[in-house]
Order: sequence, then C-alpha cells, then structure tokens
Amino acid sequence: MAEMGPDSGEGWERKVLEKVALAAIVEQRAARRWGVVFKLLLLVYLFAVLFVGIGWIKHGDYKSPGKHTALVELRGVIAADSKASADNVTTGLQAAFKDSNTQGVVLRINSPGGSPVQAGYINDEIRRLRGQYPNIPLYAVVEDICASGGYYVAAAADRIYVDKASVVGSIGVVMDGFGFTGTMEKLGVERRAITAGENKAFLDPFSPLNPAHKEFAEKMLGEIHQQFISVVRNGRGKRLKESPEIFSGLVWVGQKSIELGLADALGSVDSVARDVIKAEDVVDFTVHENIAERVARKFGAAMAETLLKVSTAGGAQLR
Repeated sequence: MAEMGPDSGEGWERKVLEKVALAAIVEQRAARRWGVVFKLLLLVYLFAVLFVGIGWIKHGDYKSPGKHTALVELRGVIAADSKASADNVTTGLQAAFKDSNTQGVVLRINSPGGSPVQAGYINDEIRRLRGQYPNIPLYAVVEDICASGGYYVAAAADRIYVDKASVVGSIGVVMDGFGFTGTMEKLGVERRAITAGENKAFLDPFSPLNPAHKEFAEKMLGEIHQQFISVVRNGRGKRLKESPEIFSGLVWVGQKSIELGLADALGSVDSVARDVIKAEDVVDFTVHENIAERVARKFGAAMAETLLKVSTAGGAQLR
C-alpha cells in the first residue's frame, strides 16, 4: 500500500489556504470595482437630477430674434401620460402665443385620437388663447392622420390644412374590451366576483354581458358623442356640410375632407407659414423631454438593474 509522506498533510493544507486567500483577494477586487461603478453612477445621476431641477436644455422657452411662425406638435395618442398630453400641448401653445414675435401659430397634428378629456382640455385652451390673443391666428396642419380626439382638437383652429392623402374624421366614441366567458367554460374556470354595489362589476370581461350595463354604456358613449358633435359644429360652423355619415365615425382622405367642410385647404407647415401667416421663419415651441430628464430616467433604471444583478451574483439572475 502507498504510504503518505511526512509533508503530505502540510502540502494539502497550504494549497487550501492559498485558494482561500486568492478567493478573498478576488472578492476584494470585485468589491472595489463595484464601489467605483456605483460611485460613478451616483455622480452621473445626481448631475442629471441637478440639470432637471434647473431646466437644462429645455425646449419651449426659445425666443426668435425676429418675426416668426410658432410651431407646436401634437403627435401620437392623446393621453395624460403621453407626449401628446394636454399638459405638454397647452404649455407649448401658451409659450407660442406669449412670444411677442409670433405672427401666427401652427398646430401640426398627426394623431389617431385618444382621451376625450385630454382632447377637450386642449380644445378649450386653444379657444381661450384665441380669445386672449385675437390678432394671432392658429391653424391646424394635418400630416398622416387627424382622427377622433385629434380632430376634436383641430376643430378649435381658425383653419385646418391637410395633405390630399391625409386621413381625417372619425367623429365618434368607442369603448372596447373582451369577453372570456366561453373560454372560461371550456377551461372549467369559475368567476367569483364579490361586490358591494350591484353595478360595481360593470362590464366585467369575465362575466356574461349584462344587458342593463350595455344599455348604460351606450347611453354614456352617446353623451360623449354629442359633446364631440357640438365641438365640431361650433368650430366648423357653416363650413361643415352635414350628412348622415359625417358624425358616424367614418374617416375620409384629405381632399374629400375639404369637400365635406371638415378641412379648409391643402397645405403644409412651410406653405402655411410662408403663404398664409407670411412669416417663413418657423420656431418650434413644442414641449420636448429634455436631455437631462432622459439621462436621469435611464440612469435611474440602470442603477436599479445593476443593484438587482449584484444582489443575485453567484446565483440565478432575473431576466
């Protein structure tokens, strides 16, 4: 049988100690490295927050040295948490009208619609600003689409300009959803909804459609629809050629929308600034998310992700 030499035990222990020491050194280096990373991230984050606080590189406050056409964008779905929110659009409009060099305001719209409340806020503010600044016209210029809530906003303009291929209209209201009762029956799933108030589970997608709830929803949508119709009639006046289809939710191409009185003429931002307002210099008053805000948000998310990864180091990571 092989026998262990006198130094065998000592050599084994030394190797174990060397491995432990090496692991400790690696761990210390990693800790220092992560410490530097965290400090850098924290420093950048604090600078970003500082820039946000002082409004660094913020759009909407620029003043042209001469006479100009003011531009405000309404792009995308109109919602409280979107770029096309009432807060963003009205802030841009207020700055545009307030500027002493503004000769006219162009609201460039490219929106499929959205919240009737947010659209209503913008419509009301346009009408207020037009009354406060009667010598500054506001024109809506439609790009690809101006439908539903987008048209709700456009109806407040002095005139509406479109491209011949723009999509305009959709004067209607929709409330959509899904019903899963058939699927639940096939899967053997039972819905258990306990409420205080007989209508608290109003239009619950996991319960059969209640005829009374459907009737109530249709009535509510009808009221909002009538508000929409009233806004369009007040905004377009005698220019609107009413027909049974005009308020049915249909859309039309730009050229047809002019014939129906939904729009006034063909035009773009440049042509309206040059030929209608007579001020070719276009200044953008749109409220954009500034660079500091983007940096702060991105680094905040990056720091959270890094913390999560570090806390799970050596084990499974969440993806």
